[in-house]
Amino acid sequence: MRIIPAIDIIDGKCVRLTKGNYNTKKIYNENPLEVAKAFENAGINYLHVVDLDGAKSSQIVNYKVLEQIASKTNLKIDFGGGLKSQKDLQIAFDSGAHQITGGSIAVKNPSIFEQWINTYGNQKIILGADCIDRKIATNGWLTNSTIDVVDFISTYESKGIKYVICTDIAKDGMLLGTSNALYKEIILKSNVHLIASGGVNSLDNLKDLQSIGCEGAIVGKAIYENRISLKELEKFIINAY
Repeated sequence: MRIIPAIDIIDGKCVRLTKGNYNTKKIYNENPLEVAKAFENAGINYLHVVDLDGAKSSQIVNYKVLEQIASKTNLKIDFGGGLKSQKDLQIAFDSGAHQITGGSIAVKNPSIFEQWINTYGNQKIILGADCIDRKIATNGWLTNSTIDVVDFISTYESKGIKYVICTDIAKDGMLLGTSNALYKEIILKSNVHLIASGGVNSLDNLKDLQSIGCEGAIVGKAIYENRISLKELEKFIINAY
C-alpha cells in the first residue's frame, strides 16, 4: 500500500482543516516545499497536494506551489482543488503534477471529466469521491448532493476510471480512525485502486487499510500533530516492500 502524505494549501501555506471547514484552518508551515522535502527525505515517493483556494474559487490558484515542489523534489504528485476546465488541467500538468484529481467536475460536468479520462488515460486522472453520510460533496465540501458514493464510483469505473480517492468528510482531520466499513464495501463492489483519505491517526489504521486492500492511504493531520512520525512511516514503507 502506498503512503501518500497530504499538503493542503491556502495562501501558499501548508494548512489543515477539520471536516473541510475553512474556519478551522491551522497553519503548520509557511513553506510547503520544506514539508515536501522532509517527506522525500523519509523515503516517501508520493504526495497529495490540494489547492484549497482553488477548490473554493473553482479555478486553479496555487499552481506556483505545485511547480516549486515538483521542480525541487522527485515526489510523484497528485494535485486537486478547483480543476474545472481544460486550461486548469493543462496548468496543473505543466506545473509538474503526475496525476490530477477531479471531484466537483465529475459531478457537475461529467462530459468534461469523461473527456479528460479519454484524453489523458486512467493512469493520469483520479476520481475524487468526497462524501458525508455516503453522499458526494463538492466545491471544497461546501455543497452536498444526493449521489451515493458507491454508485458514483461504480458509474465512473464503467467509464474507465481506475484510481479513486475516497474521503469521508466526517472523519477528515478528526484523528478518530478511518471509514473501514465504507472502504470494504467499495473494494467489494468495484475493481478500482482505492486510496483512503480521512481519519488516519496511527500506524494501526494504516495496517488495517492495507489488510482491507486499499491501494494507497493519504495521511495528513496525523503527521502534523505528531501522531505518526516520519521515521515510523519510513519503517512502514520498508516493511511493506
